[in-house]
Amino acid sequence: MEDRPMTAFPPRTRRLFRWLVLLVAGALLAACGTLPPPRERPAEHAAVPDPASPLARIGAASTPPGEHSGFRLMPLGVYSLDARIQLARRAQHSLVVQYYQLENDATGRLLMRTLREAALRGVKVRLLVDDLYTVHSQQLLLALADTPNLQVRLFNPFCCGRGGLLTRFAASPHEIPRLNHRMHNKLFVADGTMAVVGGRNIADEYFVLSPSQNFIDMDALVVGKVVPQLERIFDAYWNSEQVRPVEDVVTGERGVRPMAAQFDDWVGMAAPPPQIVLPPVDVLGYGPIGEELDEGRLGLLWGEAQAIADPPTKPATMSADEALATSVTMKVWGLLMDAKSEVDLTSPYLVPGEKGMAAFDDLARRKVKLTLLTNSLAANDEPLVHTGYVRYRERLLKGGADLYELSPERTMANKRFGAFGASLGRLHAKTAAIDRRRIFIGSMNLDPRSATQNTEMGVVVDSPQLAREMLRVINLSKLQNSYRLRLAQPGGTLEWLTSDGEKEMVLTTEPEAGFWQRFYNTLVAPVVPEMLL
Repeated sequence: MEDRPMTAFPPRTRRLFRWLVLLVAGALLAACGTLPPPRERPAEHAAVPDPASPLARIGAASTPPGEHSGFRLMPLGVYSLDARIQLARRAQHSLVVQYYQLENDATGRLLMRTLREAALRGVKVRLLVDDLYTVHSQQLLLALADTPNLQVRLFNPFCCGRGGLLTRFAASPHEIPRLNHRMHNKLFVADGTMAVVGGRNIADEYFVLSPSQNFIDMDALVVGKVVPQLERIFDAYWNSEQVRPVEDVVTGERGVRPMAAQFDDWVGMAAPPPQIVLPPVDVLGYGPIGEELDEGRLGLLWGEAQAIADPPTKPATMSADEALATSVTMKVWGLLMDAKSEVDLTSPYLVPGEKGMAAFDDLARRKVKLTLLTNSLAANDEPLVHTGYVRYRERLLKGGADLYELSPERTMANKRFGAFGASLGRLHAKTAAIDRRRIFIGSMNLDPRSATQNTEMGVVVDSPQLAREMLRVINLSKLQNSYRLRLAQPGGTLEWLTSDGEKEMVLTTEPEAGFWQRFYNTLVAPVVPEMLL
């Protein structure tokens, strides 16, 4: 198995090409593929956690009397990856794992290897992956599913043409509406007592381990009363009609199914597992989770929490308006509208739409301070989304918002979030802090896809201490890694402000973006419908 190559175009640009290809493919294909009817499966549900398990005992020892749920923010990628590996290695009863993307690269192979090792010890492992980006991992997943105690399922799978992304869509042009709906959730739960939630997928670039591009992102380690809510969300997806066992969808190359022994060869199970190199502390001053697990007690911040998620049927059984009305997106907007003094948001893709702008205008009328951090054109891996964002940029500034755009160069030079080296730095965190008291952390972007097409999930927490730490991380990103935008006077032209450490510099064109990036943005922006962004 080979590592996936770097794609020539970002996903949403490829989506435009995909629609063009499908116009031709739909006319040329004599027959269209479709999934067979799902076979009946008994519903499966998370077991009641065993209070005698090591992770449960550590959680209990770490919990003050009467508290709700405990959290540890993990802005540092390698700490977040290590947390998942540590929990998987210490689990004794169950692991539930749910991701939009699980790649066949060093990170993906390490996690899958660790899941197989857990299953061989008798841990019940359930792994659920969205099928959109499994082209390079599907044979590994099929072989992994040969492990006793381990099941692998795919969300909303493609029936045919599985050798490439475009061929998958071209094989079923009549199913485009179904196939356009993807599961964007990210969740990892060990023994029903400890979880990791947030924005990271499972691939090198989400943990600052890629030589070419890496993301600033945010996850949280979670214990306490909200964890059973997270497992119930997983169970709803696991048992849904949108999910199929990997062996019902994927066939082995040349018709021969790869077995567990072949998986072991592919991931090098005979050799010791690769070591994750960890710095002594992260940007918040915390050490690695493994050290605290060894000591039997975790340092956590506590608050009242609620897990929120879209149903797996979104939007297959509802209209776009109904999907939006009941979505995670609207629940987060509801939190924002309750703000009394300030809102701080990070979203890599920021396309508020007219309804979002009306909500932001309402915040301004009520004198609620709004701060937004998103990607610059140079940092954005989705140029199409940037074309949607620029339609609202000046209106946001005129409405009084403080607007920041991530700088790849400043991110690479700043080591606070990891050693980016020569790799390009991008923003991927989806977070909110409201009134320095409540936070949201999860998978949802502020864009049309999150609102009406993808399923999303996250956690809302009422905790002033946790909000304070979230704001520390946001402030680090906006002050040390970003440009501040403003409208110059007179004329109101857009300016990007930065500093070389001694004096402020003012730029008047999209910073760090090349000619072709700016040309593409100018050419495409006026013609792309916002619903495609």
